[in-house]
Amino acid sequence: MQGKKILLAISGSIAAYKAAYLTRLLIKAGAEVQVLMTPSATEFISPLTLSTLSKRQVFTEVVSGEAWNNHVDMGLWADAMIVAPATANTLGKLANGICDNIVAAVYLSSKCPVFLAPAMDLDMWKHPATQRNISSLKSDGNHIIPVGHGELASGLVGDGRLAEPEEIFGYLEKYFIEGQPFAGQKVLVTAGPTYEPLDPVRFIGNRSSGKMGVAIAEAFAQKGAEVKLVLGPSVLTASGKGIETIRVQTAQEMYDVAAADYSEMDIAVFAAAVADYRPINVADQKIKKNGDERMEIVLEKTSDIAAAMGKLKKEGQFNIGFALETNDEELNAKAKLSKKNFDMIVLNSLRDSGAGFNFDTNKITILYKGNMRKEFELKSKKEVAEDIVAEVLIITNKK
Repeated sequence: MQGKKILLAISGSIAAYKAAYLTRLLIKAGAEVQVLMTPSATEFISPLTLSTLSKRQVFTEVVSGEAWNNHVDMGLWADAMIVAPATANTLGKLANGICDNIVAAVYLSSKCPVFLAPAMDLDMWKHPATQRNISSLKSDGNHIIPVGHGELASGLVGDGRLAEPEEIFGYLEKYFIEGQPFAGQKVLVTAGPTYEPLDPVRFIGNRSSGKMGVAIAEAFAQKGAEVKLVLGPSVLTASGKGIETIRVQTAQEMYDVAAADYSEMDIAVFAAAVADYRPINVADQKIKKNGDERMEIVLEKTSDIAAAMGKLKKEGQFNIGFALETNDEELNAKAKLSKKNFDMIVLNSLRDSGAGFNFDTNKITILYKGNMRKEFELKSKKEVAEDIVAEVLIITNKK
Protein backbone atom coordinates (compact mmCIF):
# COMPACT_ATOMS: atom_id res chain seq x y z
CA MET A 1 0.00 0.00 0.00
CA GLN A 2 3.05 2.26 0.25
CA GLY A 3 2.53 5.30 -1.98
CA LYS A 4 -0.90 4.20 -3.24
CA LYS A 5 -3.40 7.01 -3.79
CA ILE A 6 -6.78 6.09 -2.30
CA LEU A 7 -10.11 7.88 -2.59
CA LEU A 8 -12.27 7.02 0.42
CA ALA A 9 -15.91 7.97 -0.19
CA ILE A 10 -18.33 7.93 2.75
CA SER A 11 -22.10 8.00 2.47
CA GLY A 12 -24.75 8.53 5.15
CA SER A 13 -24.90 5.47 7.38
CA ILE A 14 -24.52 4.85 11.10
CA ALA A 15 -21.52 2.72 10.07
CA ALA A 16 -19.71 5.84 8.85
CA TYR A 17 -17.71 5.89 12.10
CA LYS A 18 -15.77 2.87 10.80
CA ALA A 19 -14.34 5.06 8.04
CA ALA A 20 -12.13 6.74 10.63
CA TYR A 21 -10.51 3.40 11.48
CA LEU A 22 -10.14 2.55 7.80
CA THR A 23 -8.49 5.91 7.12
CA ARG A 24 -6.02 5.26 9.90
CA LEU A 25 -5.17 1.77 8.59
CA LEU A 26 -4.53 3.12 5.10
CA ILE A 27 -2.37 6.01 6.32
CA LYS A 28 -0.39 3.69 8.60
CA ALA A 29 0.29 1.40 5.60
CA GLY A 30 1.79 4.34 3.69
CA ALA A 31 -1.13 5.24 1.43
CA GLU A 32 -2.29 8.75 0.57
CA VAL A 33 -5.97 9.11 1.39
CA GLN A 34 -8.40 11.67 -0.01
CA VAL A 35 -11.74 11.57 1.80
CA LEU A 36 -15.02 12.44 0.10
CA MET A 37 -18.37 12.64 1.92
CA THR A 38 -21.97 12.94 0.86
CA PRO A 39 -23.81 15.70 2.73
CA SER A 40 -25.73 13.12 4.78
CA ALA A 41 -22.48 11.40 5.82
CA THR A 42 -21.45 14.56 7.69
CA GLU A 43 -24.43 13.99 10.03
CA PHE A 44 -22.80 10.77 11.28
CA ILE A 45 -19.08 11.66 11.45
CA SER A 46 -17.29 14.98 11.40
CA PRO A 47 -15.23 15.98 8.33
CA LEU A 48 -12.77 17.48 10.83
CA THR A 49 -12.07 14.02 12.28
CA LEU A 50 -11.34 12.56 8.85
CA SER A 51 -9.35 15.59 7.74
CA THR A 52 -7.15 15.24 10.84
CA LEU A 53 -6.58 11.54 10.21
CA SER A 54 -5.96 11.87 6.46
CA LYS A 55 -4.00 15.13 6.74
CA ARG A 56 -6.00 16.41 3.76
CA GLN A 57 -9.02 18.62 3.25
CA VAL A 58 -12.23 16.57 3.14
CA PHE A 59 -14.52 17.36 0.21
CA THR A 60 -18.28 17.29 0.75
CA GLU A 61 -19.47 19.30 -2.25
CA VAL A 62 -18.46 19.73 -5.87
CA VAL A 63 -18.58 23.48 -5.28
CA SER A 64 -17.50 24.91 -1.92
CA GLY A 65 -18.13 28.63 -1.65
CA GLU A 66 -16.37 30.05 -4.69
CA ALA A 67 -14.09 27.02 -5.15
CA TRP A 68 -14.72 24.18 -7.59
CA ASN A 69 -13.43 20.86 -6.29
CA ASN A 70 -12.18 19.15 -9.44
CA HIS A 71 -13.80 15.71 -9.44
CA VAL A 72 -12.12 14.85 -12.76
CA ASP A 73 -8.62 15.42 -11.38
CA MET A 74 -9.46 13.37 -8.29
CA GLY A 75 -10.74 10.52 -10.44
CA LEU A 76 -7.51 10.52 -12.45
CA TRP A 77 -5.29 10.89 -9.37
CA ALA A 78 -6.37 7.75 -7.55
CA ASP A 79 -5.03 4.19 -7.73
CA ALA A 80 -8.28 2.95 -6.14
CA MET A 81 -11.60 4.29 -4.87
CA ILE A 82 -13.42 2.80 -1.89
CA VAL A 83 -17.02 3.66 -1.06
CA ALA A 84 -17.47 2.66 2.58
CA PRO A 85 -20.13 2.68 3.79
CA ALA A 86 -22.08 2.46 0.53
CA THR A 87 -25.75 2.94 1.40
CA ALA A 88 -28.66 1.65 -0.68
CA ASN A 89 -29.21 5.21 -1.86
CA THR A 90 -25.60 5.63 -2.97
CA LEU A 91 -25.51 2.21 -4.66
CA GLY A 92 -28.64 3.15 -6.61
CA LYS A 93 -27.14 6.45 -7.75
CA LEU A 94 -23.83 4.90 -8.83
CA ALA A 95 -25.54 2.03 -10.64
CA ASN A 96 -27.74 4.40 -12.60
CA GLY A 97 -25.35 7.28 -13.20
CA ILE A 98 -27.24 9.76 -11.02
CA CYS A 99 -24.72 12.49 -10.28
CA ASP A 100 -25.94 14.85 -7.56
CA ASN A 101 -23.07 14.81 -5.07
CA ILE A 102 -19.28 14.74 -5.05
CA VAL A 103 -19.05 10.99 -4.44
CA ALA A 104 -21.08 10.21 -7.56
CA ALA A 105 -19.21 12.87 -9.58
CA VAL A 106 -15.81 11.43 -8.71
CA TYR A 107 -17.04 7.86 -9.25
CA LEU A 108 -18.20 8.71 -12.77
CA SER A 109 -14.85 10.40 -13.49
CA SER A 110 -12.61 7.69 -12.05
CA LYS A 111 -10.27 5.54 -14.13
CA CYS A 112 -9.16 3.38 -11.20
CA PRO A 113 -10.68 0.21 -9.71
CA VAL A 114 -13.64 0.90 -7.41
CA PHE A 115 -14.45 -1.08 -4.26
CA LEU A 116 -17.95 -0.83 -2.80
CA ALA A 117 -18.61 -1.85 0.81
CA PRO A 118 -22.41 -1.85 1.28
CA ALA A 119 -24.06 -1.10 4.60
CA MET A 120 -27.82 -1.16 5.28
CA ASP A 121 -30.58 -3.00 7.11
CA LEU A 122 -31.41 -6.65 6.39
CA ASP A 123 -34.55 -6.10 4.31
CA MET A 124 -32.99 -3.25 2.35
CA TRP A 125 -30.02 -5.45 1.47
CA LYS A 126 -32.25 -8.32 0.33
CA HIS A 127 -34.63 -6.12 -1.67
CA PRO A 128 -34.65 -6.96 -5.41
CA ALA A 129 -33.91 -3.32 -6.30
CA THR A 130 -30.73 -3.33 -4.22
CA GLN A 131 -29.64 -6.67 -5.66
CA ARG A 132 -30.29 -5.39 -9.21
CA ASN A 133 -28.07 -2.42 -8.47
CA ILE A 134 -25.36 -4.68 -7.06
CA SER A 135 -25.50 -6.86 -10.19
CA SER A 136 -25.29 -3.78 -12.39
CA LEU A 137 -22.33 -2.40 -10.48
CA LYS A 138 -20.54 -5.77 -10.71
CA SER A 139 -21.14 -5.92 -14.46
CA ASP A 140 -19.59 -2.45 -14.73
CA GLY A 141 -16.38 -3.90 -13.27
CA ASN A 142 -16.69 -2.73 -9.68
CA HIS A 143 -15.52 -4.85 -6.75
CA ILE A 144 -18.21 -5.60 -4.16
CA ILE A 145 -16.93 -6.26 -0.65
CA PRO A 146 -19.33 -8.72 1.04
CA VAL A 147 -21.57 -7.41 3.81
CA GLY A 148 -21.16 -8.79 7.30
CA HIS A 149 -23.70 -10.81 9.30
CA GLY A 150 -24.75 -9.73 12.77
CA GLU A 151 -26.78 -7.29 14.80
CA LEU A 152 -27.93 -4.28 12.79
CA ALA A 153 -28.81 -0.74 13.89
CA SER A 154 -32.50 -1.64 13.67
CA GLY A 155 -32.03 -4.40 16.22
CA LEU A 156 -32.53 -7.13 13.63
CA VAL A 157 -29.88 -9.80 13.11
CA GLY A 158 -28.80 -10.71 9.59
CA ASP A 159 -26.82 -9.61 6.54
CA GLY A 160 -26.16 -5.95 5.86
CA ARG A 161 -23.43 -4.88 8.26
CA LEU A 162 -20.53 -2.90 6.85
CA ALA A 163 -17.42 -5.09 6.61
CA GLU A 164 -14.91 -4.33 9.33
CA PRO A 165 -12.13 -1.85 8.44
CA GLU A 166 -9.52 -4.64 8.60
CA GLU A 167 -11.53 -6.69 6.10
CA ILE A 168 -11.90 -3.76 3.70
CA PHE A 169 -8.20 -3.02 3.99
CA GLY A 170 -7.43 -6.69 3.34
CA TYR A 171 -9.51 -6.74 0.13
CA LEU A 172 -7.68 -3.69 -1.15
CA GLU A 173 -4.25 -4.98 -0.17
CA LYS A 174 -4.94 -8.33 -1.84
CA TYR A 175 -5.98 -6.55 -5.03
CA PHE A 176 -2.74 -4.57 -5.19
CA ILE A 177 -0.67 -7.71 -4.58
CA GLU A 178 -2.49 -10.08 -6.91
CA GLY A 179 -3.67 -7.51 -9.43
CA GLN A 180 -0.14 -6.56 -10.49
CA PRO A 181 0.40 -8.04 -13.96
CA PHE A 182 4.12 -7.19 -13.96
CA ALA A 183 4.85 -8.40 -10.42
CA GLY A 184 8.26 -10.10 -10.40
CA GLN A 185 9.22 -8.52 -13.74
CA LYS A 186 12.29 -6.33 -14.15
CA VAL A 187 12.00 -3.34 -16.49
CA LEU A 188 14.77 -1.09 -17.78
CA VAL A 189 13.74 2.41 -18.93
CA THR A 190 16.11 4.95 -20.46
CA ALA A 191 14.79 8.51 -20.43
CA GLY A 192 15.71 12.12 -20.99
CA PRO A 193 18.51 13.65 -23.07
CA THR A 194 22.24 13.12 -22.90
CA TYR A 195 24.71 15.99 -22.70
CA GLU A 196 27.99 15.55 -24.58
CA PRO A 197 30.57 18.04 -23.25
CA LEU A 198 32.60 20.43 -25.37
CA ASP A 199 34.33 21.89 -22.32
CA PRO A 200 33.48 22.21 -18.60
CA VAL A 201 30.75 24.74 -19.47
CA ARG A 202 29.25 23.84 -22.85
CA PHE A 203 27.71 20.70 -24.23
CA ILE A 204 25.84 19.27 -27.20
CA GLY A 205 22.35 18.13 -26.21
CA ASN A 206 18.69 18.23 -27.15
CA ARG A 207 15.38 19.49 -25.82
CA SER A 208 14.13 16.24 -24.26
CA SER A 209 12.65 16.74 -20.78
CA GLY A 210 12.38 13.05 -19.85
CA LYS A 211 8.65 13.39 -19.14
CA MET A 212 7.61 10.48 -21.35
CA GLY A 213 10.22 8.07 -20.03
CA VAL A 214 9.54 8.96 -16.41
CA ALA A 215 5.79 8.45 -16.96
CA ILE A 216 6.50 5.02 -18.47
CA ALA A 217 8.68 4.05 -15.52
CA GLU A 218 5.91 5.08 -13.12
CA ALA A 219 3.26 3.21 -15.14
CA PHE A 220 5.25 -0.04 -15.06
CA ALA A 221 5.93 0.36 -11.34
CA GLN A 222 2.24 0.87 -10.65
CA LYS A 223 1.63 -2.48 -12.34
CA GLY A 224 4.07 -4.22 -10.01
CA ALA A 225 7.31 -4.12 -12.00
CA GLU A 226 10.73 -3.55 -10.50
CA VAL A 227 11.94 -0.61 -12.59
CA LYS A 228 15.46 0.67 -13.19
CA LEU A 229 15.19 4.17 -14.65
CA VAL A 230 18.37 5.44 -16.32
CA LEU A 231 17.67 9.17 -16.51
CA GLY A 232 19.73 11.71 -18.39
CA PRO A 233 20.01 15.37 -17.29
CA SER A 234 16.50 16.27 -16.14
CA VAL A 235 14.82 18.17 -13.33
CA LEU A 236 12.23 15.41 -13.01
CA THR A 237 12.01 12.82 -10.25
CA ALA A 238 10.09 9.58 -10.67
CA SER A 239 7.56 8.96 -7.90
CA GLY A 240 6.23 5.71 -6.54
CA LYS A 241 7.52 2.52 -5.03
CA GLY A 242 9.56 0.10 -7.11
CA ILE A 243 11.65 2.59 -9.13
CA GLU A 244 15.43 2.86 -8.81
CA THR A 245 16.68 5.97 -10.60
CA ILE A 246 20.25 6.18 -11.85
CA ARG A 247 21.17 9.63 -13.13
CA VAL A 248 23.67 9.97 -15.95
CA GLN A 249 24.97 12.77 -18.15
CA THR A 250 26.47 11.33 -21.33
CA ALA A 251 25.53 8.68 -23.87
CA GLN A 252 28.46 6.55 -22.75
CA GLU A 253 27.36 6.69 -19.11
CA MET A 254 23.83 5.68 -20.14
CA TYR A 255 25.22 2.86 -22.29
CA ASP A 256 27.39 1.55 -19.45
CA VAL A 257 24.47 1.37 -17.00
CA ALA A 258 22.10 -0.18 -19.55
CA ALA A 259 24.67 -2.77 -20.68
CA ALA A 260 25.49 -3.76 -17.10
CA ASP A 261 21.86 -4.49 -16.23
CA TYR A 262 20.24 -5.49 -19.52
CA SER A 263 20.77 -9.25 -19.22
CA GLU A 264 18.65 -9.33 -16.04
CA MET A 265 15.75 -7.42 -17.59
CA ASP A 266 12.46 -8.86 -18.81
CA ILE A 267 11.46 -5.65 -20.60
CA ALA A 268 13.56 -2.73 -21.86
CA VAL A 269 12.12 0.62 -22.94
CA PHE A 270 14.54 2.84 -24.85
CA ALA A 271 12.78 6.19 -24.49
CA ALA A 272 15.87 8.39 -24.05
CA ALA A 273 16.81 10.96 -26.69
CA VAL A 274 20.45 9.87 -26.83
CA ALA A 275 22.93 12.08 -28.69
CA ASP A 276 24.03 10.40 -31.93
CA TYR A 277 27.42 12.18 -31.92
CA ARG A 278 29.86 13.60 -29.38
CA PRO A 279 32.94 15.82 -29.69
CA ILE A 280 36.16 13.87 -30.20
CA ASN A 281 38.13 16.40 -28.18
CA VAL A 282 36.82 17.83 -24.93
CA ALA A 283 38.63 20.90 -23.63
CA ASP A 284 39.85 20.86 -20.03
CA GLN A 285 39.18 24.57 -19.69
CA LYS A 286 36.43 26.81 -20.99
CA ILE A 287 36.99 27.52 -24.69
CA LYS A 288 37.72 31.22 -25.22
CA LYS A 289 37.14 33.36 -28.25
CA ASN A 290 40.42 33.65 -30.16
CA GLY A 291 39.48 36.10 -32.87
CA ASP A 292 38.64 33.48 -35.48
CA GLU A 293 35.31 33.84 -37.26
CA ARG A 294 34.72 30.09 -37.22
CA MET A 295 35.36 27.19 -34.89
CA GLU A 296 35.24 23.63 -36.14
CA ILE A 297 34.18 20.76 -33.90
CA VAL A 298 34.91 17.21 -34.99
CA LEU A 299 32.32 14.70 -33.85
CA GLU A 300 32.28 10.92 -33.54
CA LYS A 301 29.40 8.51 -33.20
CA THR A 302 28.18 7.53 -29.78
CA SER A 303 27.29 3.93 -28.95
CA ASP A 304 23.78 3.05 -30.13
CA ILE A 305 22.34 1.74 -26.86
CA ALA A 306 19.11 0.29 -28.27
CA ALA A 307 20.84 -1.41 -31.22
CA ALA A 308 23.54 -2.88 -28.99
CA MET A 309 20.98 -4.26 -26.52
CA GLY A 310 18.96 -5.59 -29.47
CA LYS A 311 21.93 -7.74 -30.49
CA LEU A 312 22.14 -9.10 -26.94
CA LYS A 313 18.39 -9.81 -26.65
CA LYS A 314 17.59 -13.29 -25.42
CA GLU A 315 14.48 -15.41 -25.78
CA GLY A 316 11.75 -13.96 -23.59
CA GLN A 317 13.12 -10.41 -23.45
CA PHE A 318 10.92 -7.64 -24.85
CA ASN A 319 12.42 -4.46 -26.30
CA ILE A 320 10.51 -1.24 -26.97
CA GLY A 321 11.92 1.59 -29.03
CA PHE A 322 10.94 5.19 -29.65
CA ALA A 323 11.09 7.16 -32.86
CA LEU A 324 10.67 10.93 -32.83
CA GLU A 325 10.56 11.94 -36.48
CA THR A 326 10.05 15.08 -38.55
CA ASN A 327 9.53 13.47 -41.98
CA ASP A 328 8.84 10.04 -43.52
CA GLU A 329 7.76 9.08 -40.04
CA GLU A 330 6.48 5.54 -40.47
CA LEU A 331 9.17 4.60 -42.99
CA ASN A 332 11.93 5.67 -40.60
CA ALA A 333 10.23 4.03 -37.61
CA LYS A 334 9.83 0.71 -39.43
CA ALA A 335 13.52 0.77 -40.37
CA LYS A 336 14.45 1.22 -36.69
CA LEU A 337 12.03 -1.52 -35.65
CA SER A 338 13.90 -4.01 -37.83
CA LYS A 339 17.45 -2.71 -37.46
CA LYS A 340 17.40 -2.51 -33.67
CA ASN A 341 15.48 -5.74 -33.07
CA PHE A 342 12.58 -4.05 -31.30
CA ASP A 343 9.38 -5.94 -30.55
CA MET A 344 7.45 -2.69 -30.92
CA ILE A 345 8.28 0.93 -31.56
CA VAL A 346 6.45 4.05 -30.39
CA LEU A 347 6.33 6.70 -33.09
CA ASN A 348 5.59 10.35 -32.61
CA SER A 349 6.09 13.28 -34.96
CA LEU A 350 7.16 16.82 -34.25
CA ARG A 351 4.64 17.80 -36.91
CA ASP A 352 1.79 16.79 -34.60
CA SER A 353 0.55 19.64 -32.44
CA GLY A 354 1.07 18.93 -28.73
CA ALA A 355 3.60 16.13 -29.29
CA GLY A 356 7.36 16.05 -28.78
CA PHE A 357 9.78 17.62 -26.35
CA ASN A 358 8.65 19.41 -23.17
CA PHE A 359 4.92 19.02 -23.79
CA ASP A 360 2.72 17.39 -21.14
CA THR A 361 0.86 15.64 -23.96
CA ASN A 362 1.83 13.26 -26.72
CA LYS A 363 0.28 11.65 -29.79
CA ILE A 364 1.65 8.25 -30.69
CA THR A 365 1.37 5.40 -33.15
CA ILE A 366 2.66 1.99 -32.08
CA LEU A 367 4.18 -0.17 -34.81
CA TYR A 368 4.75 -3.90 -34.48
CA LYS A 369 6.51 -6.52 -36.54
CA GLY A 370 4.38 -7.82 -39.40
CA ASN A 371 3.21 -4.32 -40.45
CA MET A 372 0.72 -4.07 -37.60
CA ARG A 373 0.01 -0.61 -36.24
CA LYS A 374 -2.21 1.08 -33.66
CA GLU A 375 -2.84 4.79 -33.59
CA PHE A 376 -3.78 6.79 -30.48
CA GLU A 377 -5.30 10.22 -29.94
CA LEU A 378 -3.50 13.14 -28.31
CA LYS A 379 -3.38 12.42 -24.57
CA SER A 380 -1.47 13.38 -21.46
CA LYS A 381 1.90 11.64 -21.20
CA LYS A 382 0.64 9.79 -18.14
CA GLU A 383 -2.22 8.36 -20.21
CA VAL A 384 0.13 7.60 -23.11
CA ALA A 385 2.41 5.71 -20.73
CA GLU A 386 -0.55 3.68 -19.49
CA ASP A 387 -1.50 2.89 -23.11
CA ILE A 388 2.03 1.70 -23.86
CA VAL A 389 2.13 -0.51 -20.75
CA ALA A 390 -1.29 -1.94 -21.63
CA GLU A 391 -0.06 -2.80 -25.14
CA VAL A 392 3.03 -4.53 -23.73
CA LEU A 393 0.78 -6.59 -21.48
CA ILE A 394 -1.40 -7.62 -24.43
CA ILE A 395 1.53 -8.57 -26.65
CA THR A 396 3.54 -10.39 -23.98
CA ASN A 397 0.49 -12.38 -22.93
CA LYS A 398 0.12 -13.56 -26.50
CA LYS A 399 3.69 -14.80 -26.71
